[in-house]
Amino acid sequence: MKRLLLTGASGFLGWNVCRLAGEEWKIFGVCFSHPLPAPGVTVIKADLTRFEDLKRVFREVRPQGVIHAAAASDPNCCQQNPAESYKINVDASIHIAGLCADYSIPCLFTSSDLVFDGKNPPYLEEDPVCPVNVYGEQKVMAEIGMVKRYPPVILCRMPLMFGDPGPVASSFIQPMIRTMMEGGELRLFIDELRTPISGSTAVQGLLVSLERGEGVIHLGGSERISRFDFGLLLSESLNLNGIRLIPC
Repeated sequence: MKRLLLTGASGFLGWNVCRLAGEEWKIFGVCFSHPLPAPGVTVIKADLTRFEDLKRVFREVRPQGVIHAAAASDPNCCQQNPAESYKINVDASIHIAGLCADYSIPCLFTSSDLVFDGKNPPYLEEDPVCPVNVYGEQKVMAEIGMVKRYPPVILCRMPLMFGDPGPVASSFIQPMIRTMMEGGELRLFIDELRTPISGSTAVQGLLVSLERGEGVIHLGGSERISRFDFGLLLSESLNLNGIRLIPC
């Protein structure tokens, strides 16, 4: 069975990869601060901001494919601590691309739809990027740096993802569900349109892209929806129609 090196294994997307890719790949999941109880996954502890750690992981695993899903993904934290987030979001990403080049193996990077400002959707893969925050800017820098270091890198720009929570990380809907179950009110944007997909659908797209993809790939869902309208659908599916959803 082919060996897949997965960074960010304890994150929401990484957990779904661990859960769903085991039939095709022997998974080696890299974690740092959060141990991952994942049956069938070989867990490796490493600090991706340390190049020596990265080289050790590649040397030990000798992967035949890489999905780089690790990131400092909280936009607010990136905005407040750009130097720290740069180490993982940009430097580590470029180092991983370089090691994939050294090993001549497929490398897939999970970027973000936040490389765009959202003012002129829907966006095509060839549209010029226009990030509006540090997180989006760092994703753009990572994309550019990785392709420069290893041109065959596959760049998958990910949308909002939802689904059941993993043992460590959850999707954006869990705080919404918690507030609904507690009977609180939710203020949700009506002017931010996204194309959400489930975690399992995202993994299917990643695995196909890793095997056959090239260049930039947008893995968003087929429907554009605001967080407010998504909240309405979520409350209806949970039979919580009395919840106060406030558009903002």
